[in-house]
Amino acid sequence: MSIQDNAKKLPIGRRIVRALRSLVGLKNAPIPVEHVKLNRSQYKNIWNSVSVSENDAKMAVSGYIDEDLYRQMGEGTRDMLQSYVGIGPDDVVLEIGAGVGRVGAALAPICKEWIGADVAENMLGHIRQRLAAFDNVRTVATSGFDLSAVPDASVDVVYSTVVFMHLEEWDRYNYIKEGFRILRPGGRMLVDNVDITSDLGWKFFEEHCAVPPFERPAQISKTSTPQELETYFKRAGYEAIEQVRAGLWIITYGRKPAAQEQPQEQPAEQQAAAPAEEAQAAV
Repeated sequence: MSIQDNAKKLPIGRRIVRALRSLVGLKNAPIPVEHVKLNRSQYKNIWNSVSVSENDAKMAVSGYIDEDLYRQMGEGTRDMLQSYVGIGPDDVVLEIGAGVGRVGAALAPICKEWIGADVAENMLGHIRQRLAAFDNVRTVATSGFDLSAVPDASVDVVYSTVVFMHLEEWDRYNYIKEGFRILRPGGRMLVDNVDITSDLGWKFFEEHCAVPPFERPAQISKTSTPQELETYFKRAGYEAIEQVRAGLWIITYGRKPAAQEQPQEQPAEQQAAAPAEEAQAAV
C-alpha cells in the first residue's frame, strides 16, 4: 500500500486550521477552567457543555459560525467522500461525531439514509432542527466509545472527519472496529486526522505542545501517524486500505471484505444417490 500525496485536498484550508488552533486557546482567550479539569475521556460531558446553543456548538466543532462557509465545507467533504469511498443513492451512510450536521446536509440529498451519530445529545438536537427538511435523516446517541445502538451489517458507508483528534488512541481503534461491525459486506469506512509526519502537522503539534501541561483542555487536538491509522484498519479486518496525505491531514479508508458465497446444498435425493454412484465407479 502506498500513500498518495495531495491527490485530493480535504475541504479544510488555513481558515479552519486557525479556527482549530483557537479552540484550544492558542490564539484567543484562555480556555474556561472547567474544560481543563475534565478528563479527556469524559466525551459526553465535554461536548454537551460546549454545545448548548447552535452557535456554541458550531464554534466548538469548527471555530466558525458562518453558514455559507459551513455549506461550502460540507459540500467539500461530500466530494472527498465521493472520490475515495463513493456515495450512492442506495447507500445508508453513518457519520461518527456528526456535530450539527454540516456534512449531513450535503449527503442526505444523494443517499438513501444519513445517520448522524454523536456523543452529545445537544448536537443531535441541533441536527434534527437544522436537517428537519430531510425525511431520510436520523440521529443516534453514542456513549463516546462505541456504536452499540447500531445493528450489525446495517450500513454501507461509515466515516469520521475532524473528530479523531479529540479521541484517545484506544477509542479511535474501537470506532474503526465498530465501523467494521456495522458495515455490510463490501461496505467502506474513511477517517482522517492531523498528520504529525507532515510539516504542517508538526507545526500544529508544536503549537499544542506549547500549551502549559496544567492548562491543556480536555478536548485539545492530538495527532496521528499514517502507520497508526493503517494499523487500526488492518487489525480490524479491512482490505483495500489506502491513505492520502492532504496538507495537514492523513486520510485513511478501506473496505470490509465481501461475503463469501456459500456452497449450495444438494437436494436430498442427490445426496442419497452420491454414495451409490461412487460405489459403482469403484467397481
